[in-house]
Formats: sequence, C-alpha cells, structure tokens
Amino acid sequence: MEYLPIILLFLLFAVNVPVGYSIAIGALVYFLYTSGLPPAVFVQKIVSSTHSFPLLAVPFFITAGVVMNRGGITNRLMALADALTGHLKGGLGHVNIVLSTLMGGLSGSANADAAMQSKVLVPEMTKRGYDKEFSTTVTACSSVIAPIIPPGIGLILYAYLANESVGRLFLAGIIPGGLLCFGLMFVVSHVSKRRGYRSNRTKRAGWREVTVAFRKSIWALVIPIGIISGIRFGLFTPTEAGAMTVIYSILVGLFAYGDLKLRHFPEILMESVLSASVVMLIICASNAFGFYMTWERLPMSFSASIVEFTSNPFLLLLLINVLLLIVGMFVEGSAALILLTPLLAPVAKVLGVDPVHLGIVMVLNLTIAGVTPPLGTLMFTTCSITGVPVHKFTREVMPFLAVLVLILILITFIPAIALLLPNWLM
Repeated sequence: MEYLPIILLFLLFAVNVPVGYSIAIGALVYFLYTSGLPPAVFVQKIVSSTHSFPLLAVPFFITAGVVMNRGGITNRLMALADALTGHLKGGLGHVNIVLSTLMGGLSGSANADAAMQSKVLVPEMTKRGYDKEFSTTVTACSSVIAPIIPPGIGLILYAYLANESVGRLFLAGIIPGGLLCFGLMFVVSHVSKRRGYRSNRTKRAGWREVTVAFRKSIWALVIPIGIISGIRFGLFTPTEAGAMTVIYSILVGLFAYGDLKLRHFPEILMESVLSASVVMLIICASNAFGFYMTWERLPMSFSASIVEFTSNPFLLLLLINVLLLIVGMFVEGSAALILLTPLLAPVAKVLGVDPVHLGIVMVLNLTIAGVTPPLGTLMFTTCSITGVPVHKFTREVMPFLAVLVLILILITFIPAIALLLPNWLM
C-alpha cells in the first residue's frame, strides 16, 4: 500500500487531471487511508510550504516577466535580436532563439515563454513564408533556453529543494544557455539554407542601428547582471532580487519607455496571480507528497538501491538523464523537478556529483523532455496555440532534439561547462 499514492498519481496524469490536483489527490489518499496519521497533517503540509521566504522569489520573477511584456521591454529585446541576427538565412528563426536567450527565465517558465512567442512570432514567421510547423518547432525548442539563463524559476526551485546557493546556480546556467542558443541557431541556419527561407533583412544591420537597438534595450539587459552581482556581493537575497526586479521593470516601463500605463496594472496583477498560482499549487501539493515519501522512507530506499547498482558517478548521471527524459514527457518540468529532486540529490551527493552541476542537468533535461514526442508538454503548448498537428511537429523537431540532447550530454559529462563561472566567481 505504500506505493498506492504514486500509482494513483500516474493514473491521474494518464487521464489528463491537472498536475497540481493529481499530486494533491495522491497525497490526500495516503493521509486518509494508509498512513494512520490525522488528515489535518495533510492541510498543515500544504499550508506550511507557503511560509517559505525563498519561494517568494517565484511570484516576484513571474510578475517581473509580465511587467516586461506589458512595459515594452520585450519588444525592444526583439528589436535588438532582429538587429543582431535578422540578416541571417532564416532570420526570424534566429530572432526567436535570441529573444528567448535575452529574456532568460523572466517569463516564469518554459511553457510561458513558448506560449508568448507562439502568439507573437509564429504568425509573423508564417506570414513571411516559413512553414508553420517549422516556426512552431523553433518556438518550442528555443523556450528550452529560458529556464537555464538566470534568473530561471527552475533554478530557484532546485536551490530551495536541494538547499543550494541560488547565486551559484544562476552563474552555472550562463554558459549552458549560450551553448543552447548557438546550437539551435546552427540547426535553423542549416534548415533555412536547405529550404530557401529568406532573411528578414536585405543586409546586415549597421553599427549605428545595432547601437540604437542596444541602447533602447539596455534597461532590460542589465537585469540579469544586476541580479547576479547583487546576490554575489550580498546586497540582497534571491527573493529580494525578485522584488527589486519587479520595481525596476515598473519604473522602466513607466518612465524610460512610457509604454506602461496605470490602466495596465489590474491586468498585470491578474495575469501574475494566475501564473504564480499554478506554480505555487504544484509546490504546495508536492510538499505534502514529499512528506509521504519521507515518512515511508522512499528516498532512502531509492538511494540505497541506486548506490548498490552503481558507484560510478558518470553511470549515475546517465541513468538520471534517461529517467528524467522519460518522466519529463509526462509531467510538467517544475512538478517533476519538485518531485524528483528530493530523491536524486542525496544519491548524487553520496557518489560525489556536484549539486550545482546536478541542478543544471536536471533543469535542462526536464525542459528538453517537454519538446520530446509523443507527450512533451512544450510540444502540446505550442501546437495547441498554433494549430500544428503533433505528427508534423514530430518530423520537424528531430534535428533540433538531436542538438539539444548532444548539448545535454556535453554538460552532463563535462561538469566544467556548468561549474566554470560559479567556481571562478563564488
């Protein structure tokens, strides 16, 4: 009976019950029928997770992303991306990828980034002669970058769950994020040349135009630098950094750009609350589910089984990657991260895997799983918005998926790619 909540959890996933409700129901069944504990403990565990100060960073950064979209910051980042890459073959495809890189994790999640760009860029790409399935695939795959570039929400969640430094994780995501950007741009360039997709500029933007675009977007570009520097030098905590980012984005939208108006604030609050509530519901439910696993000593049993199976850290990382790619196809990345970090982090630590390195591998792996057919959540998010059939998406995504997995393997087995900056600066 100790595995009943897990079996029920996956049955609920299979019949399309929302992730937060599935986790909560699985935990509730345990408290009602198998644990012998009073059901009030379930409520206590749900509520207690909302008392975490570090988790305040999640709604703050989600709100910052909404403010950036409403305040004109996203449009100026798009203009900069166009000035830098619009002259290349498949120009708008490159713009799509660079925009995800510049936006970092401020959209709140890969799904939010994919949804935003599906509505903004895919129609424009289709209008300019790109196949809709290609545009949809580029959008889904470019959104993989968002949780890796600081300040990604997935990195904050992992830091909270594994009791690791948020600042080190933010620094660890910069080089992998850059690798993902260049890798995806390589695929876009290759496919565009083969299919004859045109650039959206007749010639490379001049230095003056690039400088103007850079100057207009500088207010947004300094945000990740300010966040990492502030955390590194102890000026503020990650949670306070989220609050500062919201205030900064509001001031830029109101006074520097003038695109943000007071009438926008009710819509901003509503969108932020709805987006944050989805993530926080999953976190609260997972706290209760995590208590069940700890009470039944499942993490310890799992750790012992893995250690008995292998003491080789590289083989462990290979097994973790296979597991995460499978789980990530069924479960949204944040939920899978919350459920699996308490299981995998202790095992990895015992075998000498750096926890920060493991965090980057887990966040990247689970996000890549979101574009992996047949059940990737990012795939369904983008296809449902653009109307592209899944079988056409599957055909288009293969070269992109190959590059994403190759970069994942490089980061997995060459830890220095992720650890160079945190070891150097912190």
